[in-house]
Amino acid sequence: MKVLVINAGSSSLKYQLIDMDHESVIAKGLCERIGIDGSKHTYKTPGREDYVEEAPMPTHQQAIALVLKALVDPDHGVVSNINDIDAVGHRVLHGGSTYTQSIVVDEDVKKVIRECFDLGPLHNPANLMGIEACEANMPGTPNVAVFDTSFGMGMEPYAYRYAIPEEYYTKYQLRRYGFHGTSHNFVSHETISYGKLPEGHRRVIVCHLGNGSSISASVDGKCLETSMGLTPLEGLVMGTRSGSLDPAVVQFICDHENMSVDDCLTMLNKKSGVLALSGNKSSDFRDLRQGELDGDERCQLALESFRHHAIMTIGGYISAMGGVDAITFTAGIGENDGDMREKIMKHFAYMGIKIDEEKNQVRGEKMEISTPDSTVRVFVIPTNEELAIARDTVRLVTR
Repeated sequence: MKVLVINAGSSSLKYQLIDMDHESVIAKGLCERIGIDGSKHTYKTPGREDYVEEAPMPTHQQAIALVLKALVDPDHGVVSNINDIDAVGHRVLHGGSTYTQSIVVDEDVKKVIRECFDLGPLHNPANLMGIEACEANMPGTPNVAVFDTSFGMGMEPYAYRYAIPEEYYTKYQLRRYGFHGTSHNFVSHETISYGKLPEGHRRVIVCHLGNGSSISASVDGKCLETSMGLTPLEGLVMGTRSGSLDPAVVQFICDHENMSVDDCLTMLNKKSGVLALSGNKSSDFRDLRQGELDGDERCQLALESFRHHAIMTIGGYISAMGGVDAITFTAGIGENDGDMREKIMKHFAYMGIKIDEEKNQVRGEKMEISTPDSTVRVFVIPTNEELAIARDTVRLVTR
């Protein structure tokens, strides 16, 4: 069975075609600058040179048409015709409180995605455009929406409700949703499987650390807590996001800088985080690490703040679960930065957590990095959101 996985942005479209018989990627690519002059499509297949074409893509429908044309092209295609693609799985940011699991797309699903435009203004409109473009170009092929908020919907009301008047929850669905959910779901289950965690010992903390970062706590793969909230702005200090702060900060800045709320939130999303703490030197953690090694106090502050908030979150989740059986690192920093992993885990040495220094040098590979006598097992497991989307798609269209 072949599944096309689509991740549509406002002016871009990433995709993978996955052969689910072997869970192998047979083609992938990126359409850039959709609706903008200079549109480009980059298409990759294993063992071949990349195929790059520049062609007008005024809408996502034209972008999908170019993708499908490349996939069936006699020279560099990987399927003989479009009917060889059995289903399409779409990453959709927000399903609100209506959809708590992935679902086959119908008119009601599209209606809910539209209703969540206010909750995901940058992503949901683009996600819906991707779905409708596939419907236009691939009539009769089932589409599946895989919501990034699904994992966080497993939280209990005491965890997801904000302590604000009831009317704002009922009228506007204002609650904590959590994001990176597809990644957290995938990695928490991979931790259980790879680590062969036995029944009754499946309390897992996943540290999805990258330019956007979040941490989750789950038992048997069911989310108990996750650090992001109504939007991805809540939680940890990130690359350019502030993370959690006193809401009065927004009012103070708006009043004193004659700034609108929208402009203030843009600042908190795009000009804050480690970028701001480093004195605007960089939001790239590799640059900050070099600055830290060179003795730059602002870079040191940025990284110490990032680590501190990660440590505080992990510690809180351990307490909330009454212990932890496994801690797993994933995403760009989590998978590749052994120094960051070591410094975060070193704080929990008082619990008996021990890291194997040699194994901790691993980058981008699945590995248990704790020592045999560590009281908690620690893993590095690369995330694979596309495969998770494809698996959900197969499950829904074949049952």
